[in-house]
Amino acid sequence: MSAASHAPLRSNRTRSRAALLTAGAAAAALTLSACSSGGTSGGGGDTNFVLGKDGIATADKGERADAPDLSGKTVDGKQLDVDDYKGKVVVVNVWGSWCPPCRAEAPGFQKVSEDLKDKGVQFVGINTRDTSTGPALAFEKAYGVTYPSLYDPTGKLMLRFERGTLNPQAIPSTLVFDREGRIAARSLQALSEEKLRKMIAPVLAEK
Repeated sequence: MSAASHAPLRSNRTRSRAALLTAGAAAAALTLSACSSGGTSGGGGDTNFVLGKDGIATADKGERADAPDLSGKTVDGKQLDVDDYKGKVVVVNVWGSWCPPCRAEAPGFQKVSEDLKDKGVQFVGINTRDTSTGPALAFEKAYGVTYPSLYDPTGKLMLRFERGTLNPQAIPSTLVFDREGRIAARSLQALSEEKLRKMIAPVLAEK
């Protein structure tokens, strides 16, 4: 076979390899844009948050916004209304089973939720962008998560927050509500167990 007859084969292989690389790069870019482990911007709006060096933003007692209505079905099909937890400190974690930083922080969140449950702290998840509850349930089982999570595949619950409170592109995000149901602290990035405890402690200490 002549060199000329090999040329189309080489050309086809080259094009196929380039197409695969391009597709892989596009998939990677999509994954990165869909799951951010950082970010400090909440998308505008005056929410009275003061951002600390550790990435945790807090609002003084007299300047806190009320949490919106967060109610609906959980990933396991039960009905939940976060307003029922008023009188407790509530930790709300926005997560998705598709998100690597969410998987990284899940064991720490579960541990802290168990440690603080008897001290008046209630954890609640908001599962977002999972197109069905199957992956979310598998996530909870894999990481031993026992606290409830509202199922919010299209992000409707996130949009109920005052503008600037949450950034839909920053997943995971965490909010701490005080005992009166007001937003006391937030983080728009993944949290270590240590940072999570640090975020909750001042709100829990309030009288």
